[in-house]
Amino acid sequence: MPFYRSLGRVPPKRHTQFRDDDGHLFAEELVGQEGFEGGSSLLYHRHRPTAVTSVEVVDEEPRVLVPPSPLRPRHLRTSQLKTGGDAVLSRHVLLGNDDLTVCFVAADEPSPLHRRSFGDDLFFVQSGHAVLESVFGALAVGSGDYVVVPAAVTHRWVPGDGETLRALVIEAAGHVGAPARYLSARGQFLEHSPYCERDLRGPDRLLEGEGSDVEVLVRHRAGLTRFSYQRHPFDVVGWDGCAWPYAFNVADFEPITGRVHQPPPVHETFAGGNFAVASFVPRKLDYHPGAIPAPYNHSNVDSDELLFYVDGTFTSRKGSNIEVGSISMHPSGFPHGPQPGAVEASIGVAETTETAVMIDTFAPLRLGPAAADCDDETYPLSWVEQPPKADLAGGQAS
Repeated sequence: MPFYRSLGRVPPKRHTQFRDDDGHLFAEELVGQEGFEGGSSLLYHRHRPTAVTSVEVVDEEPRVLVPPSPLRPRHLRTSQLKTGGDAVLSRHVLLGNDDLTVCFVAADEPSPLHRRSFGDDLFFVQSGHAVLESVFGALAVGSGDYVVVPAAVTHRWVPGDGETLRALVIEAAGHVGAPARYLSARGQFLEHSPYCERDLRGPDRLLEGEGSDVEVLVRHRAGLTRFSYQRHPFDVVGWDGCAWPYAFNVADFEPITGRVHQPPPVHETFAGGNFAVASFVPRKLDYHPGAIPAPYNHSNVDSDELLFYVDGTFTSRKGSNIEVGSISMHPSGFPHGPQPGAVEASIGVAETTETAVMIDTFAPLRLGPAAADCDDETYPLSWVEQPPKADLAGGQAS
């Protein structure tokens, strides 16, 4: 979890009287995790954050996830997905299971106020700028930023003027944080961690929301509900604690390298419930005199592997139509690795300039509604020197 932070005005002792200049008590709200046993923050509102004036179900297209058939490696080209809308209601659902849902957004409008009731959001901003506005304040984000939005935090996304916010979105069923091996028993980043507290950015100014009967969309396990609140939730005068929205730029990730090829766990950046997120960043490559810098073929047993290609030249994928914004998905048990010629071409290369985000899930992924809109069906044949023609919707190669 992030370290202790405070913004605005808070009383010297928690759960004690804290009043405005007219003598009215501020309303205290605990935003916590794991019941009362995990990280938490205390927020102080001008008005009761519990005053709901109406509740209604929101009709929406169901987020149906279906088993992949046929089971094969996939290449999803997010550049082919529709641009427009907002970062909450216009999410393209690509893949998912009971532990997470992977979406993509290309948003050019401010989103409605929103929160998820049962898990954290992890955004990775491919391009564009935006401000994440929340009860904790304003957090400016841009290209290369990971952004963690804790569960139950009311927020909205506001893209920059005239900009499109393109981002990969992981909706976790639980919490997302730094891998345990990077942290001390008391939660401090250790010396061998590839990033630390100094790299995390939190909200830097409080917001002043106005209005009554303010609508907030709440996503829960059964769907989407619209709540109307008597007062705007952005009425916080101060907060402190260890649970708050934060950003971490991938350029601040310090890669771990070695004499021979290092496996993906050395690049792990975040851990979620039954999944992991890793960052492949520009770095020096292997320096053993006989090293092969390209990754070796592997079957990825017990996990499905997603790779989101962000920037640079992806030498291991040459000839496969992989481009910036592509997502490759290799199911567990499928041998995969560099495309033909990539291994020999990597020998003697001293460094790489590519950036990519990897998600390893430890339960099989299913396909979301948007996967069919951007699926490159020729991808499974890209390891063949001269690919045969095939009906990859389920037919036979010719």
